[in-house]
Amino acid sequence: MNLGFVRVATATPEICVADCQHNKNEIIRLIKEANENGASLVVFPELCITGYTCGDLFLQKTLTEGAKQAVTDIVKATADLDIVSVVGLPVAVGGSLYNCGAVICKGKIICLVPKINIPNYSEFYEMRHFTPAENNMCQRVGFGELGEVDLATDVVFQSTEFSDFTFGVEICEDLWVSSSPSANLTTGGANIIANLSASDEVIGKPAYRKSLIEITSASLICGYVFADAGLGESTTDMVFSGNNLIAENGVTLQQAQRYTTGVIYGDIDVEKLSGERRRMTTYTTHTGCRKYSFSVGAKEFKLSRSFPKTPFVPSSKADISQRCQDILAIQSVGLATRLKHTGIKNAVIGLSGGLDSTLALIVTVHAFDRLKLDRKGITAVTMPCFGTTKRTKSNAEKLAEAYGVSFKEVNITEAVKRHFADIDHNSSVTDVTYENSQARERTQVLMDIANQKNGLVIGTGDLSELALGWATYNGDHMSMYAVNASVPKTLVRYLTAYEAESSDGELKKVLQDVLDTPVSPELLPPTNGEISQKTEDLVGPYELHDFFLYYFVRFGFTPVKIFYMAQQTFEGAYTPQTILKWLKVFVRRFFMQQFKRSCLPDGPKVGSVTLSPRGDFRMPSDASAALWQQQLDSIEL
Repeated sequence: MNLGFVRVATATPEICVADCQHNKNEIIRLIKEANENGASLVVFPELCITGYTCGDLFLQKTLTEGAKQAVTDIVKATADLDIVSVVGLPVAVGGSLYNCGAVICKGKIICLVPKINIPNYSEFYEMRHFTPAENNMCQRVGFGELGEVDLATDVVFQSTEFSDFTFGVEICEDLWVSSSPSANLTTGGANIIANLSASDEVIGKPAYRKSLIEITSASLICGYVFADAGLGESTTDMVFSGNNLIAENGVTLQQAQRYTTGVIYGDIDVEKLSGERRRMTTYTTHTGCRKYSFSVGAKEFKLSRSFPKTPFVPSSKADISQRCQDILAIQSVGLATRLKHTGIKNAVIGLSGGLDSTLALIVTVHAFDRLKLDRKGITAVTMPCFGTTKRTKSNAEKLAEAYGVSFKEVNITEAVKRHFADIDHNSSVTDVTYENSQARERTQVLMDIANQKNGLVIGTGDLSELALGWATYNGDHMSMYAVNASVPKTLVRYLTAYEAESSDGELKKVLQDVLDTPVSPELLPPTNGEISQKTEDLVGPYELHDFFLYYFVRFGFTPVKIFYMAQQTFEGAYTPQTILKWLKVFVRRFFMQQFKRSCLPDGPKVGSVTLSPRGDFRMPSDASAALWQQQLDSIEL
């Protein structure tokens, strides 16, 4: 297990119907292959020892005894391997025949799990041969030279080395019914569901099956490992494709190419699944399932799964467009609702010509258009001072003109100088006082203009800045409605780009130039007329910080785990030393700057990660970061 990740596998052997010895050999070969590739759990198809399509041969003792011997051989052949295997076979018990999954580990059958829901419709006629298992059943059954084993339902298997590595077993039809065993198993503690299946192929079924597995894994907050019968099954009436699939909480991690055999692997984050269940207080739990333990050791492996560099941004272009449309709608509806509620028909925005203030203007324009208010009721205020460049000032003017909003310039240079004189600050000392005095003067100007116009001051700061505390307390930190408060910097860029793509003429041109402008608070004098103070040089790359933020807040991952994931994600872009440096900055600033977030103005929630003290994330302003810093200090490069 790597930091909460468990490698699982699904395997489809090419079988020979009713030839248990042949099938046994193929299964052993694939178990060994899965073990060598770091898997801790491998799941095989339904009735793979015999073949699913044996028909009335299931009533032959020769076949059932042959299956029992084949499984006995598998148990012996894999006794020294650090892997749990789940294989399908028929098990005769008195006057009943059960369709079972045998859970095998370290030279023994831990348990036989029988199928509960037996299909007997359309092409399926399993009731002709098999007895449905009862809920909450458990009986000891003889298994030849292996002695007696439990045959039981409502069973959860748990690793002795890693408590979050837990799984339950259901078989084929169990997935398709309205009340599936998996619902009981997951609320009883299983983080992974292993499904042994023989799901035949008909037109449209693969897509439906995939959707069903994804939805099940999402609603149950679990990993789902689906092993499907394939080549070698009889084609008398049905064709099987080996459509194996591994999903985690609504997302497919791996899917086998249909009509092939072999093994596919997926790395399921069981630690994340447990954390999600704890976070969601509506997730019910019970202790009614039987618990069986197993030991497979602690396996180390290089993760096969990847993580998006920008977790706040969808990967496909079509999804990005839809996401941007939805977010802009949420932001503008939120502001429109606030304006309507207060009866206010004017808004005031500090427009620097930078990325955040541009997005705030876009949102405000959309809100005014929704309410059919005159855009002239929006006053964009540019407040040049020591660090303002011609480029950003010009872009602010062009944006205001292109959108048809009111524009006002208030040069604050002299006011800030007078303030320096009042507090005996040497203006040649470009320290934090030098910078913050400008930010606070700008906020005062905006608030007073809003009073003049009976308007709302629209906040421009984004989620990434809030996480890092990269805002001047009671300066740009404060507003009357903060439209960007839950939008991270990486997403701000995409939203602005979306608006640019939807525009034309001068507006499109100026929005594109805003996107090309370095991110800066412009609080220090320019160098040769160009921006000298680049935010990412000071606090680190926003793509790294947004990555850290997402996994830190959304899932509560440890700094060590985040570092591990970031290394893999940004390999070639940043060295491990660089990633660790900025992760330390993130943790330190996140804890140190909570006091700024504790008194944030209202703003709309647009995603699953927000830092509003009234919403998703609450922490005391004086919480210690010591435990998190100790983890980071322990990392050896």
